[in-house]
Amino acid sequence: MKHIITGILGAAALGFAASAASADTLDDIKAKGFVQCGVNAAGLAGFSAPDDKGEWTGLDVDFCRAVAAAVFGDGTKVRFTPLTAKDRFTALQSGEVDILSRNTTWTINRDTALGLNFAGITYYDGQGFMINAAKLPGVNSALQLSGASVCVQSGTTTELNLADYFKANNLEYSPVVFEKQEEADAAYEAGRCDAYTTDQSGLYSIRLKLASPADHVVLPEIISKEPLGPSVRQGDDKWFDIVKWTYYALLNAEEFGITQANVEEMKNSPNPEIKRILGTEADTKIGTDLGLTNEWVANIVKATGNYGEIFERNVGTGSPLKISRGLNALWTKGGLQYGPPIR
Repeated sequence: MKHIITGILGAAALGFAASAASADTLDDIKAKGFVQCGVNAAGLAGFSAPDDKGEWTGLDVDFCRAVAAAVFGDGTKVRFTPLTAKDRFTALQSGEVDILSRNTTWTINRDTALGLNFAGITYYDGQGFMINAAKLPGVNSALQLSGASVCVQSGTTTELNLADYFKANNLEYSPVVFEKQEEADAAYEAGRCDAYTTDQSGLYSIRLKLASPADHVVLPEIISKEPLGPSVRQGDDKWFDIVKWTYYALLNAEEFGITQANVEEMKNSPNPEIKRILGTEADTKIGTDLGLTNEWVANIVKATGNYGEIFERNVGTGSPLKISRGLNALWTKGGLQYGPPIR
């Protein structure tokens, strides 16, 4: 009986997800007048967090604004739903949100079993460790953490990677597991664990919120690949194309030097590729083929700037996080960010 009930519930869940995915998402969004975007409930500085006025800011947040600008010509036509790691996928599958833009790692299980489509890798990351240097003097490598207690969030790839790393290196450890990120943050600051592990970008964000950030050190090891990016439900290729090509538009705009400050001027460029990107080339149908206007890229850049501007503003060397571009530089500058041509 248990197996029969489980099978019925599983089939019902799959049917519900399929129903949500089969809807015309773009039409639904236009009807309600905004894009609903799932972001980090705990608030992750630089990626998705409310500022002192309650306005959401961050790289993941700006991506949602870019999508809203592509659809409506207005980056403010977006609403944000704070989601925990546990409930983020259900919220997307059920149609509660239109996009999940919440520091989420692209994995095969999420791409297949969970029925998600990842639109790209907006931030190349990797899992790391942070320690209180005063509590663990002389520790400058994760390989010195044998016997340590480690704060980690449950239901994440982080928890699995932690187990794999310590097993592979024959190290002992005691996991201190929390369902919510804010619980793990508080436990680490209270000294309930020797180390904290999550994506390295997240560690830099968490460190900013600690009472004495300078006392805490992010160790050099990167123990995993964490390609972070936005995702949508499977079953609606039109909406998937819009979200995916919004990401590529941000990259192409940076590559061709199209910025928030010069986008109107660049519309007069004699360069045929720039004319195509900005929708000023005669007879272009690129925007209308997506179900948008031919000004869609120009609207994106006017609302948020290009990818490089979004990165620098939120997490770059000029931000409180002071993260270098590294792998997130354009392919022309030694990084991995590469936008297919808009033509």
